[in-house]
Amino acid sequence: MPTPPRSPAARPQRRPQPPRSVRPPVRRKKPRWAMRAVTTLSVVVLAAAGIGHAVVTSLDADITRVDPFKDMKNRPRAGHGMNVLLVGTDGRDKISEDERRKYRLGGAPCRCTDTMMIVHISEDRERASVVSLPRDSYAVTPAHTDRTTGKRHHGHPLKLNAAYAEGGPQLTVRTVESMTRVKIDHYLEVDFTSFMKTVDVLGGVEICTTEPLKDTYTGLDLPPGTHTIQGGQALQYVRSRHVDGTSDLGRMQRQQRFMAALIDRATSSGILLNPMKFRDITRAVLGSVRADKGFGTHELLDLGRAMRSFSPSSSEFTTVPIGQMGYAVKGVGSTLKWDARKAGRLFRALREDKPLSARKPQSKVLRVDVAPQQIRVQVENGTATAGLGKRVDAALAATGFRTTRLPVNAADRTVKRTVKRTVVAYDPGWDRSAKSLAAALPGSELRAVKGLGATLKVIAGTDFREVRRVRAVNPAQGAFGVMRGDEALCP
Repeated sequence: MPTPPRSPAARPQRRPQPPRSVRPPVRRKKPRWAMRAVTTLSVVVLAAAGIGHAVVTSLDADITRVDPFKDMKNRPRAGHGMNVLLVGTDGRDKISEDERRKYRLGGAPCRCTDTMMIVHISEDRERASVVSLPRDSYAVTPAHTDRTTGKRHHGHPLKLNAAYAEGGPQLTVRTVESMTRVKIDHYLEVDFTSFMKTVDVLGGVEICTTEPLKDTYTGLDLPPGTHTIQGGQALQYVRSRHVDGTSDLGRMQRQQRFMAALIDRATSSGILLNPMKFRDITRAVLGSVRADKGFGTHELLDLGRAMRSFSPSSSEFTTVPIGQMGYAVKGVGSTLKWDARKAGRLFRALREDKPLSARKPQSKVLRVDVAPQQIRVQVENGTATAGLGKRVDAALAATGFRTTRLPVNAADRTVKRTVKRTVVAYDPGWDRSAKSLAAALPGSELRAVKGLGATLKVIAGTDFREVRRVRAVNPAQGAFGVMRGDEALCP
């Protein structure tokens, strides 16, 4: 039976809050989604779901507080909904030596951000949008005082993740607000220790992959299939940048998929029904969490209650559109420069509390088993038509396939001997990927070739006309697309 609403007189009084900037009056519902997006604070939310006010107050006291908004002026106007800057740092002070060796966490941390996301919670608290900000993004800091030397700095270019090392949470928030014109309402920070413990507390998180994931830098080594990974291995999964040629963009895609899977695990496994367990274990996790003073007991309680009815389909994930890869900056190095027009449209949607993308009519997109982003392709020109290989490669890449971007001429191609029907050659072990690729090439022929390996081959024929758009039933969305939370889950 639902609990009847209390009268205003019966509600507990809140402590006075410091004055904030003037903003239009908005009916303040408690944020349903923000802390769910934070791996460590997911545990706090779960604990808050049924323990009660007194216990949650003690948990609230365990969180280290920071003031990322101190003396900030000329901030963006407040929009609708709520924006949380989620920052993951490379802190590892509380990780044992054995774990450091096992999970390749040696070396001194740079004291910079390893992950950065804006989590937007809609005003009606029914939708969450997560925007990943690449760590190597080209950024220009506002004028500020160095947190270690006390030296005053003018604004200067750097990689976005270096703002934390130079000016801590405050410079990080100021830089992000300057770049996005999105006002940040709350700041949440976790490190490697809290991430690993949270995953272990949940009993592991299920992820799936159609290709082997191996990174000698982090030690990640997962064969194709579905896996339930624990804390240390989960950290390897979200940190790996050398699994394929997509570097940090591929890593952010895996982080988004992992976040959706973690939320699904927390809300569908019955863990919410055992709050007393979390009362005991959250204290072991919260020592590595830092948050602004605005997140208090009432927020934790309401977030926990809201988690009970959470559905991953109410969330969406994307990455800031990149205009130029490898943008060289003197004294900084190679950076990622945002696409100003597309990024502006994205952040305007956050300010106006709108979904990040309209859903395309399903009839225009073919449904396949394997997402294009998971299929690697080498294109060969099997005809005498100059430039056909390059055209096919570009068309496949534009629809999401991971082409080599180095099309070649087929070895047996001659003026008199040309391929009439486009061929998709594949190793028998990758037949599902081959069928998904063939669906994008109308009229193509499937040809099994033992020993070809994980890279499929397209031999373009004279019949080539177009590449159709395809989408996986449970896709791993590309770096610049918008992915719903339920789309990231394993079939």
